[in-house]
Amino acid sequence: MFRTALRNVLAHKARLMMTVLAVMLGVAFVSGTLVFTSTISAAYQKSSEKGFTGVDVAVEPHRASGDEDKPGRTPKLGRRLLDQAGKVPGAASATGSVSGFAAVADKNGKLVGEGFNSSGANYYAGGGGKDPRYPMKSGRAPQGAGEIALDAKTAERAGYKVGDTVRVSVDGPVLRQKLTGVFTTDDGNVSAGGSLALFDTPTAQKLYAQPGEFDRIDVKAAAGTSQAALKASVEKILPKDAKATTAKELADEQSRVIAQGMDGMRTSLLVFAGIALFVGVFIIANTFTMLVSQRTKELALLRAVGASRRQVTRSVLIEAFVVGSVAGVTGLLAGIGIGAGLRALIGGTGATIPDGPLVIAPSTVLVSMVVGVVVTMLAAWLPGRRAAKIPPVAAMNSVHAVATTKSLVVRNSIGGVITAIGAAIVLTATSSTMMGLGAGLVLIGVFVLTPLLSRPVIAAAAPILRPFGMTGKLARQNAVRNPRRTAATASALMIGLTLITGLTVIAGSVQQAIDKMATGSMKADYVVSMASMTPLSTDVEKKLSAHPDVAATSPLRSSWSMVAGEHRELMGVNGAAIGKLMNLEFTSGSFAGLSGGHVVIDDATSRTNHWKTGSSLDVTFEDGKKARLTVSGVYKGNDLMRGIMVDTRTLAPHQSQIDDRQVLVKTKAGTSEATKDALGKALGDNPAIRIQTKQDISDGISKGISLLLNMLYGLLAMAVVVAVLGVVNTLAMSVFERRQEIGMLRAIGLDRKGIKRMVRLESLIISVFGGVMGVGLGVFFGWAAGDLIKKGISTYELVLPWERMGIFLLLSALVGVLAALWPARRAAKLNMLDAIKAE
Repeated sequence: MFRTALRNVLAHKARLMMTVLAVMLGVAFVSGTLVFTSTISAAYQKSSEKGFTGVDVAVEPHRASGDEDKPGRTPKLGRRLLDQAGKVPGAASATGSVSGFAAVADKNGKLVGEGFNSSGANYYAGGGGKDPRYPMKSGRAPQGAGEIALDAKTAERAGYKVGDTVRVSVDGPVLRQKLTGVFTTDDGNVSAGGSLALFDTPTAQKLYAQPGEFDRIDVKAAAGTSQAALKASVEKILPKDAKATTAKELADEQSRVIAQGMDGMRTSLLVFAGIALFVGVFIIANTFTMLVSQRTKELALLRAVGASRRQVTRSVLIEAFVVGSVAGVTGLLAGIGIGAGLRALIGGTGATIPDGPLVIAPSTVLVSMVVGVVVTMLAAWLPGRRAAKIPPVAAMNSVHAVATTKSLVVRNSIGGVITAIGAAIVLTATSSTMMGLGAGLVLIGVFVLTPLLSRPVIAAAAPILRPFGMTGKLARQNAVRNPRRTAATASALMIGLTLITGLTVIAGSVQQAIDKMATGSMKADYVVSMASMTPLSTDVEKKLSAHPDVAATSPLRSSWSMVAGEHRELMGVNGAAIGKLMNLEFTSGSFAGLSGGHVVIDDATSRTNHWKTGSSLDVTFEDGKKARLTVSGVYKGNDLMRGIMVDTRTLAPHQSQIDDRQVLVKTKAGTSEATKDALGKALGDNPAIRIQTKQDISDGISKGISLLLNMLYGLLAMAVVVAVLGVVNTLAMSVFERRQEIGMLRAIGLDRKGIKRMVRLESLIISVFGGVMGVGLGVFFGWAAGDLIKKGISTYELVLPWERMGIFLLLSALVGVLAALWPARRAAKLNMLDAIKAE
């Protein structure tokens, strides 16, 4: 039986190749995902570990238990604590660090590296005059307010050398610094493509904290002192608003955070890999069902000469094992290539990825082989078991071939129940998990029902096929002759198009909703912010308000305070100008009263706390001072603007460090490239500052969603490719089964062109049937998800992308045409006499 199974595998090489390809693509997707995520995770972990080189214990600010809800910023570490840390038993030295954002412009004025990884820090000379973290490659360390040092990679990319003037931005205004030194570093951000600028310690403290304050104190252990022992010594001198952590604990925590971040990406990619495998299971099961059907007489003969049911089933499983093993190995190799390609693709988009080798974990190899073998054997088990149960005499006479009415009724009943349950869950879903569960049940239910649905849908195509005459009629009849096979073939394409259509509908609707929200609530012509989303200096708003082309400006700044006993964010705005810059609908009051001790609140906050116009709020500001504010208006909030607004003149006296998140700008002449350029020049042509119109914001939203959709299309294309192979496989085997019939058609006058046309039209009908079902289900899921999305985005409305849905249907038709090329050619080349007499 083992030799028989191997002979059957090798006897049909083309069939073997298509089946292997179907499994291989699913395995390749899984292994590629695992290789990619393992590689990136390992690179980030190694990069983070380098950041703790030379550090044994780190001291960081920490709010004591019970102080979390107290207003005010997180306390910093002082010089006195730094000196004490360097003198504790077991300490060799202590280094004070302060850091933040620092955008470096190249000689052409463009931002160097990634904005989010453009950082600045202090060069801590210490007692020896050198900072061991940053050995100088050339020049010297910065020693004054107008000096800076750059990492070697940034200096090389920007074309700077010692003595040049470097344009740097920390919070908006451009600083022109003299480059005094170029250093080397193991900093993870730099190795990932970012930049690092160093200032002398007093300058860095002025830019990022307050004079004499540090973000972190790194303590190095003396020889023979363990990290745990040093930590115990350091903890004895710590105030209640600071904590000590060993470098190992920091590295472990960072590795855990990185692993958690990669888990999300890995899960997302594996979902799509699962989809490709899910589609592949249908094709493999369909393939083995047809293979077994074609060999029914052969298997019956084996039963007649003494083979048991188990041996027959085992022979089919052996065949599946061989196919799965080959597919597992080839899929693993292809997946390694996919993993490397994904990394190169992500790197090519400008994203920062640390350097590191390609990681092929043993678990990746194991999972790839298990997936390839187990999926194939599971898909082949049911057809093999079904074939083994057929009595030899019945198999010889083919009386088993026709599905009974009872079996179809049972199948349709089960499919109807599953579909109804799934639809009910989808329509009543209160979470994405419930929605996913319901969608999965609907897909399974519709798959079970597709034999029933295929007849009316394909019958509706009769008018389109009528111009093709007899070949069109034959194609339609062939498509519904075996509804189960047609259903299994079309379902593979249906699943892929359901997901593509559903995601397109949801993405388009969300895009319009956010666009409507962003542009509808703004009267301002421009929104000014840092590219890194870090705070802006208040000097930016002052320069813009003084510009002759500007009619009104308002900063958006925040301060965490205690309001009515709860920790809440107060949003500071220019009370006199905000009405000219924001278009918010008020249910009571207006912006007119926003000054002094008055505030306006959003409707959700109003309902939750039972506040209304005229209500008094007890507030404790971040400096600890108390005041009573009065609500002068209630507005309808949205995802872009909500919360408690207060005039900046009321808020500023209580803030220790004042900065802005954004600045809204209204110009006298409206938006134009000339006005935008003029505003940019007023801010020093700073590459770290974004000046965006409402259209720029909309385009940014569209670009982000389009990029996400394109990635999803690329991932789901794998499932569609697998579906194409399924159509090819089905048609090829259908031609093989109907060779006598085809020979007879040729004998009574149907030429080779007619045979080709018949097979192509049959493929076209099956593919378009799958496309129609997929697009229809995708629209249903997109519509059903609307109620769930509306809870988070109030402006969400269903948008049907008619053009794209038309393209999807055309693509499904193209799939049918391409899939039929080889089977049609094979059918046309059959010798009519050999085909007629074939047994």
